[in-house]
Amino acid sequence: MYSVLETAVGHVVGALETTTDATGVTFHRTPATARARMADDYFDLMSAVPSGARLEALTDTSVFEFDVELTRDLLPGTTSPGSTFDLVVDGVLQEPVRATENLVIVDPVTLETQFHPAGPTTVRFELGEGAADRRVEIWFPASSMLKLLDVRIAAGASLRPAPAGAPLWVHHGSSISQCSQADRPTETWPAMVARETGRSLLNLGIGGHCQLDQFMARTVRDLPASAISLELGTNVVNFDTMRERTFASAFHGFLDTVRDGHPNTPIAIVTPIICPVAEQHPGPTLFDANYQMRTVGRPAELAAGALSLTRVRELLVREVDVRIKEGDSKLSVIDGLALFGADDVKDMTDGLHPNAAGYRKMAGRFLALVGGLDGPLG
Repeated sequence: MYSVLETAVGHVVGALETTTDATGVTFHRTPATARARMADDYFDLMSAVPSGARLEALTDTSVFEFDVELTRDLLPGTTSPGSTFDLVVDGVLQEPVRATENLVIVDPVTLETQFHPAGPTTVRFELGEGAADRRVEIWFPASSMLKLLDVRIAAGASLRPAPAGAPLWVHHGSSISQCSQADRPTETWPAMVARETGRSLLNLGIGGHCQLDQFMARTVRDLPASAISLELGTNVVNFDTMRERTFASAFHGFLDTVRDGHPNTPIAIVTPIICPVAEQHPGPTLFDANYQMRTVGRPAELAAGALSLTRVRELLVREVDVRIKEGDSKLSVIDGLALFGADDVKDMTDGLHPNAAGYRKMAGRFLALVGGLDGPLG
């Protein structure tokens, strides 16, 4: 076995950039300038969860070894099954491999935090003997921050670039798109859609941080995307960050920036999926003592312009219609309730996030709604 860390890092797709320190490499899904200006530890953590990121290469190795350090946040009283890595060989999905993580237990009610270290761990994939041009994808966890410490392959084997060519689909959204509750990284709903339609996925779903930020609009603008989708509105309500006046303006500003780089690229706006407590009641949403979503009461004089999920959906449909009438024929809306609605609440973990079965439903319904490569993302 010998180290190919630097070569392997160069073959990782599905991340915006990397940071390197004395121990290893971290893959980020947000730009460095945003992380520096935000100065928010949770933002940094979500940025470093490599949902959708994977190593893609041609190789003749019979074995891969990854030394990694993983960090996962959990609610009190919950346990982790481990962070899952997926292997795809010549397009065929193999059995997943699970690894232990450092655990950060955060009580969202009291904000008390406990850290349970696990330290580095080694993830090993046995490929067996094979052809020299075997194409390998190794998908990183969608549930944990990952630091890559080393990558090793069999002595005498090589790691070479995989042929490019799949059209790039850029998707931005919230934790509903990051999908930490998925069983495995190839079963986030964006990953399932991308694999089914033959697209190369860049998943910019950042838990808690889909806020129509201009730094994300500029990021999407500058990417060579053949299709773009934007799952919008949930975090705006979760954190009560906008009112009707600011939300509509921020939405148009975000789309204007993206269109500066993509005047004719198909863009689908995905409205919020169901969150029962916030359907008719404005945010913010918080956890109750049972770690289920609740909203906060507010005096009537503060109600004007406050956003519920129902109102956010209405506004997104209205503002998309404005842009279509202005001539944007490549813009469309996907109803989040058609992806995951009232009949699906049983497949929610906390009244906000779907579970693994819920994400599988979302993928199937999204595929049906977009019509593969000939629909809104075609």
